[in-house]
Amino acid sequence: MKLIENKVEIKQKQKEVQLFVLKSDTCEVKITNLGGIITSIKTRDRKGNLENIALGFEDVSHYMDDFYISNNPYFGAIIGRFANRIAKGRFSLNDMEYKLAINNGPNHLHGGNKGFDKKIWEARAFEIHDKAGVELSYLSPSMEEGYPGNLQLRVTYALTDADELFIDFEAETDQTTILNLTNHTYLNLNPESNNILDHELKLYAEKYTESIDLIPTGSFVNVKETPFDFTSTKKLGQDITSLVDGYDLNYILDNEKGALKKAAELSENTTGRKVELFTTQPGIQLYTGYYIPEFSFTGEKKYGRYSGVALEPQHYPDSPNNKNFPPVILKPGETYKHQTVYKFDLM
Repeated sequence: MKLIENKVEIKQKQKEVQLFVLKSDTCEVKITNLGGIITSIKTRDRKGNLENIALGFEDVSHYMDDFYISNNPYFGAIIGRFANRIAKGRFSLNDMEYKLAINNGPNHLHGGNKGFDKKIWEARAFEIHDKAGVELSYLSPSMEEGYPGNLQLRVTYALTDADELFIDFEAETDQTTILNLTNHTYLNLNPESNNILDHELKLYAEKYTESIDLIPTGSFVNVKETPFDFTSTKKLGQDITSLVDGYDLNYILDNEKGALKKAAELSENTTGRKVELFTTQPGIQLYTGYYIPEFSFTGEKKYGRYSGVALEPQHYPDSPNNKNFPPVILKPGETYKHQTVYKFDLM
């Protein structure tokens, strides 16, 4: 296991943006402390070719470009304070109403106008036994983007010799607050293809949160005999034409006790690549990237609709406004913890 640290010559308010390269014999992961973004994940196909399977950019400055920010697809980033949507940007806590940025139609999305995906985190690289990684830390001041409490965060990425990428999230607060963190990596296991419709997916979930305009109603719906059924492996494109803008919904993992369990398996037959995803979270958002824009930073068009699929372990959308959802409240003296694991393999 090797760790290579590259300093990128970008400074923002006297903070330096860095790029870290984690390598095993058969896998390479690049991570920047700008937003904790995973900029690339290189794995081998069945022929031994090492290729990037994560949507992102080689040049970290592209994540600061006005076009990227205005169309923000959140490629590979840490999302918070609250991943997904909060209806009308409002929630109540201890008899006080908090108002957040309205940055997605009438709702609040992914932490606001300048969420954790746009912050420069403090970074510390490490190597321990069979793994190498980066520990990122950030202090989010009280009322940043409208959220109460000074929040101390740590997110640790670690790649093992077994080609497993661990992402560990931890946080403490000095005031009761809400918190829901995730990573927003998009995968395309066949970089030669411009979409993920032939990818095969299995989800270990039998229900999803019913939504109207992407805001949960509070009801849970069984996936059986619906286009949302991935309890058996099927292609992402099999039923997608019956949906207006593809898949963008939260699946229920029946994991309220927070055990580390398998949530998803994604595979692609042409390359033979397979990714298994494990999480301690109660839900997982499936998003097939209908609104991913095309980028042409190097003069060549790149990405666009359905060019990647995001599998985001998380608490349910709009949880602060649904008492029957797993709680997202963090109090002083408590430690927020959850873990996501990607296992890269071949079929």
